[in-house]
Amino acid sequence: KTPTDFVIATGEGATVQEFCEHAFSLVNLNWRDFVVQDPHYIRPTEVDALIGDPSKAKNLLPWEARTHWTELVELMVEADLKDSQHTK
Repeated sequence: KTPTDFVIATGEGATVQEFCEHAFSLVNLNWRDFVVQDPHYIRPTEVDALIGDPSKAKNLLPWEARTHWTELVELMVEADLKDSQHTK
């Protein structure tokens, strides 16, 4: 009845590098051969970690993440591979 906002997250952090390492490893590639880092987009050093806190969603909905970020990467890579087969 009263609108509110929820953070939908796992509560676990991962770096972009960890994400890339995992995604590219699934197709036996070295991420460093394909990813270029632009220093312009590096976050300032005062930001140590950005990790979503899903406790409100867990307590009020109740909702809890069931997919680990590595599983999400696997689903994304699998979908991209499947999609690329259909577009050939």
